[in-house]
Amino acid sequence: MECQKRGRSPTAFDYARRQIESAPPSSVRQLEIGICGCGPAGLAAALLLHRSGHHVRVFERFSTPRPLGSGLIIQPTGLGVLRELGLIEPALALGSRIDRLFGRVVPSNRVVLDVRYDALGRGWHGLAMHRAALFGLLHQGVVQAGIPIVAGVEIARVERKDGGTNLITVNGESLGKFDLVIDALGTRSPLAAHMIRRNELAYGALWTNVRWPSQGSWKTNALEQRYRRAQQMAGILPIGRRTADDEPLAAFFWSMKRSEVAKWRSQPIAIWKQEVERLWPESADAIADIVDHEQLVFAQYDHFTARVPYSEGIVHIGDAARSTSPQLGQGANMAMLDALALSLALEGGADLSAQLRAYARMRYWHVRVFQAASAMFTPFYQSDSRVLPAVRDWFASPLSRLPVGREVLVRLVSGLTVPPIARTAFKSFRALDNAAPKTLYSSASLGAGERNQE
Repeated sequence: MECQKRGRSPTAFDYARRQIESAPPSSVRQLEIGICGCGPAGLAAALLLHRSGHHVRVFERFSTPRPLGSGLIIQPTGLGVLRELGLIEPALALGSRIDRLFGRVVPSNRVVLDVRYDALGRGWHGLAMHRAALFGLLHQGVVQAGIPIVAGVEIARVERKDGGTNLITVNGESLGKFDLVIDALGTRSPLAAHMIRRNELAYGALWTNVRWPSQGSWKTNALEQRYRRAQQMAGILPIGRRTADDEPLAAFFWSMKRSEVAKWRSQPIAIWKQEVERLWPESADAIADIVDHEQLVFAQYDHFTARVPYSEGIVHIGDAARSTSPQLGQGANMAMLDALALSLALEGGADLSAQLRAYARMRYWHVRVFQAASAMFTPFYQSDSRVLPAVRDWFASPLSRLPVGREVLVRLVSGLTVPPIARTAFKSFRALDNAAPKTLYSSASLGAGERNQE
């Protein structure tokens, strides 16, 4: 097999590709594809579909495409997609390897969350990155591939006409007719509004990027959090560098209710900083440079899942098809998995409707299981409940110390509870073994500071 020649074991991605490569080449046609959105979902889809021979154009509402948000963790599933894209080595060079996620409850300082990737075996890990770094790698790949990016256009709707799908802007201008439109416009996509029943979550979070703290015993290979019940939560995540020449950064986040944002903005920033330091005194150095509310962005979270992520001539991927709280950190990973699954499905020798059905089957169980887990676990970390955080504090820590418990937790966090891409050949959606690729890299590819352990 091709993958064995490259010196790695087969993965679910390889098996999924084998399932659809059995079609005669003559039955596979090149499509005219319009991709709406320049985030991880849209850019990854553009690269993969261009590579498969389709004619792709990307549309972006900003005059200069740019990322939104702070830092993120690319899980083993997302690392597998980056490897498929040929971007794994530059990603590793910019990001910070994550071996552990742990949190302590205040005031006891007891560890109540401890997720270690090595519970999956030697070599497994996540990778924390600045969103701008991930965007830069994907965007550069799209530009180098010669894929057109049409910037400064805001999409309002689609229109089926003459056997194709027209993209219409807010000004009523048609951007052309496509065989397939890919909606990667995120949680507020106007193209998906009719199919979404949105559940707005009470809690969101303030996010900002800060210089990596020089004081204290911070771990460059771990996400560290502090909790006071489920009403207060703070976290520091090392996210590497935006570019090779930049200094190391961390993402800092603070849980907050939507209803409290206006009050927070009306008060001096020093009041909030004192509250943070009461929860987590060691974080004072990390937030020292924050002097204005504008340095933080409030991210609000919704929970929804599109029952069917496609209709005639259009498919919704990434956050346009689902949204949830970031407790399990899977947004960008799910988006890139969607892009890969769609590219595999479109390689099949069937009509477009059948290909989109195959795509939905590929992602069905992985999406449902993850969304259900996120809905179940979020109230333990962000809610007004007093009972749920007590349950978390007394049961999560012992569970994380048991061999079976460690693997269950890390599979949940990694997105490996069920395989990320399932067989398309069986209506039962029977999943593949060997769900996702290991990310085994030599220690030479990681900075010495990124390998320290507690």
